[in-house]
Amino acid sequence: MQSSNALYTDLSIYYDLMCCDIDYHAQSQAVHRLHQLLGNAGRNHLDLACGTGPHIYHFLSLGYQCTGIDLNQPMLTLAQARCPQARFVLQNMCNFTLDQPVDLITCFLYSIHYNPGITQLQQCISSVFNALTTGGVFCFNAVDKDKICNSSVVRHSTHHLDSQFVFESGWHYAGAGEQQSLKLSIAKINEATTELWRDEHPMVAISFHQLQALLSPFFEVHILAHQYDNIVPWDQASGNALFVCIKR
Repeated sequence: MQSSNALYTDLSIYYDLMCCDIDYHAQSQAVHRLHQLLGNAGRNHLDLACGTGPHIYHFLSLGYQCTGIDLNQPMLTLAQARCPQARFVLQNMCNFTLDQPVDLITCFLYSIHYNPGITQLQQCISSVFNALTTGGVFCFNAVDKDKICNSSVVRHSTHHLDSQFVFESGWHYAGAGEQQSLKLSIAKINEATTELWRDEHPMVAISFHQLQALLSPFFEVHILAHQYDNIVPWDQASGNALFVCIKR
């Protein structure tokens, strides 16, 4: 087993394959629409844990000035090649700073959970608040620790060059404490060999009730259903939700 950063560094060139079933365009369009409806409609954008920049690519096409933050330099190098108009910075989202405030901050793909504990998550929320203009929006998706099914796994496969790639991921929560795990498995299969990487990310575990309590002193908080084709309130039952937070 490799460390999480080593796995992502070694496989950064395959990151887009791992996420090939994600509709980045629909996600970006939906958050843009929410920002137009609920925010200040400004066009300065920051993407936390930006990876290789697929969301930024679409925000650029919507007329935003974009910055991306990530802890993985190989990812940022790929992101810069994909989006040469954007700015990419190696920073930790727990305690990042910006030269100028922005109007929209996003954190897609449950990446808010990469904060390893509640303290770091609080620091991240404070950093976001300080980095936003008045009326700016912070939008991210999250999973409720109390609704995690440890046996549920997402699996997909794709072909690239002469190999088949099989990706699996799933949440695991022990039932107590402020840490959960994201378990990953990546297999690269061709006629000659099979390479397998397994990893387990320690991530912050939090309920939506707790998360709302952390956000409310800073923002007007809206919890929406985790879907990107229309705007629907969270049903109080699903373990996934989209948080839209407006700085007042």
